[in-house]
Amino acid sequence: METPKIFESEYKFCLLLWENEPVNSTTLVKLCKDKLGWSKATTYTVIRRLSERGVVKNENATVTALVSKAEAQKARLDEMVAETFEGSIPAFIAAFSRGKKLTREEAAQLRDLIDRYEEE
Repeated sequence: METPKIFESEYKFCLLLWENEPVNSTTLVKLCKDKLGWSKATTYTVIRRLSERGVVKNENATVTALVSKAEAQKARLDEMVAETFEGSIPAFIAAFSRGKKLTREEAAQLRDLIDRYEEE
C-alpha cells in the first residue's frame, strides 16, 4: 500500500504527533498553538484532512498516527528523488554531497548501506 501524501505543514504537525502520541486532541491543539502558531480551527482541519487520507486516526478525542515517521520520510524522499533527480539515487547523493563534505563516518555508513544492499 502506498503511503498517503503528507504536505509540508502537515508533516510539521505529524512531527508533534509522533513525539506525543497517543495524544488527546485538546492537548494537540495546545501543542500546535505553542509550536506552530496554529489556531484551534486549523489544527482540527488538519486532523480531519489527515484522517480522511488515512494518515492519522482520531478516535474518542485521541489522535494516533497510522503512518510512521519512517514511512513518511521514505515517501517524501522517494517523491523528491523521482521529481528532482529523475529517480536516480546516485544523482541525488552526488548533488547532496557537492555542498557538504562527508565525514569519514558518513562515508563509512554509505559504504555499509551499499554493501548490505548488494548482499540482499
